[in-house]
Amino acid sequence: MKILPRSAFGQTILLIGVLLLINQAVSLVSIMIYIVQPNSHQVDQLLAKQVRVVFIDVKEPVLSPAMAVAFQRETGIGVYTEEDALTLGLQNALYYEFRSQEMSELLGGPAEVRISQGDEYLFWIRPPQAPNYWVKIPLSGLEEANYTPLIIVLFILGALSVIGGWLFVRQLNRPLRALQSAAHDVGRGDFPPPLIERGTTEVVSVTQAFNHMSKGIKQLEDDRNLLMAGISHDLRTPLTRIRLATEMMSKEDEFLKEGIEADIDDMNTIIDQFIDYIRYDAKDIAEIDDLNILLQEAVQAEQVTGRNITFEAGDIPKIPLRYVAIKRVVANLIQNAIRYSDADILVASGKEKSGRFVYFTVCDSGPGIPDADIERLFQPFTQGDKARGTEGSGLGLAIIKRIVDTHGGRILLSNRDVGGLSAKVILPVSLK
Repeated sequence: MKILPRSAFGQTILLIGVLLLINQAVSLVSIMIYIVQPNSHQVDQLLAKQVRVVFIDVKEPVLSPAMAVAFQRETGIGVYTEEDALTLGLQNALYYEFRSQEMSELLGGPAEVRISQGDEYLFWIRPPQAPNYWVKIPLSGLEEANYTPLIIVLFILGALSVIGGWLFVRQLNRPLRALQSAAHDVGRGDFPPPLIERGTTEVVSVTQAFNHMSKGIKQLEDDRNLLMAGISHDLRTPLTRIRLATEMMSKEDEFLKEGIEADIDDMNTIIDQFIDYIRYDAKDIAEIDDLNILLQEAVQAEQVTGRNITFEAGDIPKIPLRYVAIKRVVANLIQNAIRYSDADILVASGKEKSGRFVYFTVCDSGPGIPDADIERLFQPFTQGDKARGTEGSGLGLAIIKRIVDTHGGRILLSNRDVGGLSAKVILPVSLK
């Protein structure tokens, strides 16, 4: 299980969040060191001076009641015995060890500091000058801080940071999404116009490299098509002359004439397969259509005497299809099933459980193919084993795979438990 996000957006937001957390922690520590701690020390020094003032002329640890009342009336500072202090709120005050240690250093002896909070802050100090007495010193301006504005500010800063990161990543990903889409198009054999070079310098460099690559691949594709067209033309011309020459052969050479014509037909078929492999209907435009109707037409067109081809239509939605190309796929698979089996052939369609893909299968009852050879059959010029025969140029399944790939689909071959081979073509409901 991976905890860290893999998308650029998630990683950027995580980075911003971590940096904000570190920034807040550093800010908090800085405030404690440079603001809170010095202020606390100043308050303790002030309190210590006031305690010294209270006991400045006291040689005995006894304070006259008259002096205590007068002093409290003028300064608000009161001196009480522990019994009186407990009744006045000492028992509700909290003990602060750090302040007690600091006050002990300032007063030159063991002191104890307690703080209670009500309408105002009350510091209760047991001074070393009079251990039996408690000095109560009220301080205003030290009310409990209201952290709501700070929380709001931090929340706004965090939200703005996240929004800023989202805008940045969105702006960064926009050309990358265009690049991804264009790469898929090139992979399917479609060559989009050059992408607009925008974004960061690194993204612009990648876009320039992709445009250059796409242009080079398109040029290679055009050169290959031109080369194949030239070869096809140059081969068909002598083949035509040979066919014409066979027409002038005598009847005694009829068997030789038939053999030559059969060879010429095979060569023309192989040339057509080469052209189909190069072209694979890349220029055909995908349009929303009914796959069941296409399958029904292909099954009817491939019916032969003495063979039963059954079509079972499933409940499937209309999908984007290169109609002619997919029809060629179905026809090729049915022809292979007819060639390599003698029993009934089943063609069926259906929808995947996810709802994102539909499929059709062509099943025969022939000898099947060794599992180790299945993937190899999709390579050009590769034929099956002797059980499936060795006719043709070995381009049939390669052509089928290229057509299916242009649709963003997959083709799967598998041996059936009841015998025979099942060819399953899976196509997406949407090309997006």
